[in-house]
Amino acid sequence: MFAMIYPISFYPEPEGGYTVMIKDLPGCMSVGETLSEAMENIQEARELWIETAYECGDEIPLPATEVEYSGNLSLQIPKSLHRSLAEKAEREGVSIERYILTLLTKAG
Repeated sequence: MFAMIYPISFYPEPEGGYTVMIKDLPGCMSVGETLSEAMENIQEARELWIETAYECGDEIPLPATEVEYSGNLSLQIPKSLHRSLAEKAEREGVSIERYILTLLTKAG
């Protein structure tokens, strides 16, 4: 049971150190001053989380599998925004898709 490998997310903190969490195990998180310490701490937190869930008879979720993305996105936007984006793309001499991709890349 403890051999399951869960994806771990690391978040650097502005004041230093890292917050780490396992999203598949709600509330399973820890911190560490270094990446190494954060990794050790989250492993201990994972073990304790699973032990507690087992002892309480709670469901222990399986690790999530990586989601594959197609690269296609469909969304509805207000007509006024669509018109504005289309006009700006035309001024730039690119397709609306290319223009939106450029905006998203800059924002990401």
